[in-house]
Amino acid sequence: MLNPLADLPPGVIGFESSGKLEKAAYEDVLLPAIQKAAADGEVRIVIVMPKFEGLTPGALWQDLKMGVEHWRMWKRIALVTDVEWMRHGVDWFGWMTPGDVKHFPLVDRDAAIAWAAGSDA
Repeated sequence: MLNPLADLPPGVIGFESSGKLEKAAYEDVLLPAIQKAAADGEVRIVIVMPKFEGLTPGALWQDLKMGVEHWRMWKRIALVTDVEWMRHGVDWFGWMTPGDVKHFPLVDRDAAIAWAAGSDA
């Protein structure tokens, strides 16, 4: 499940995950928000993931497609999690992600939102 985050700065979208991520969460929640952000010019997103409980094959496919379909629109991706392997994944593979990607621990959620909204300077 993906729950939209409230009170984000203009131009930033954000979600908190819970449970196993299903294809419907991508199609019904995440994709429309990303399409709107891309239509407005760029995608700045905050993903809060307290735990990782997996994702279905359909969700994985949607995740891969989303990155490619809007490749040039991704500006900043803030991953907020204490899940250790995800932090390492950002460190090791973040360079392959469109736009800038940065990991933040759960306690730094506000800093992640500020970074996602920030300028390129």
